[in-house]
Amino acid sequence: MTFVVTDACIQCKYTDCVDVCPVDCFMEGPNFLVIDPSGCIDCAVCVPECPVEAIYAEEDLPPGQEHFLGLNAEIAAAGQWPVINQRKDPLPEHARFKDQKDKLYLLDRHGA
Repeated sequence: MTFVVTDACIQCKYTDCVDVCPVDCFMEGPNFLVIDPSGCIDCAVCVPECPVEAIYAEEDLPPGQEHFLGLNAEIAAAGQWPVINQRKDPLPEHARFKDQKDKLYLLDRHGA
């Protein structure tokens, strides 16, 4: 089992979760975070830290969000995004996007 960052993170990128991760398995892109499944130890400490509830255990992914399991793994394996292990400010327009649904089209997959 691993934990997965989902749609709610896109265009917000709150990083409260990275401060508590004991194994530094978060990777940072321009407007999204992913969890590297090869490093995640399934501790779940990141889940309650996310203010937009974007992190789920893989078996608890909401309907329509299952593809984020593969997306997190794919982006992490590509190695283009750096590991992030310290909290940063969210993106400037985070408040505008935090309640928006279906944001996958906004995902910037380029390097951070």
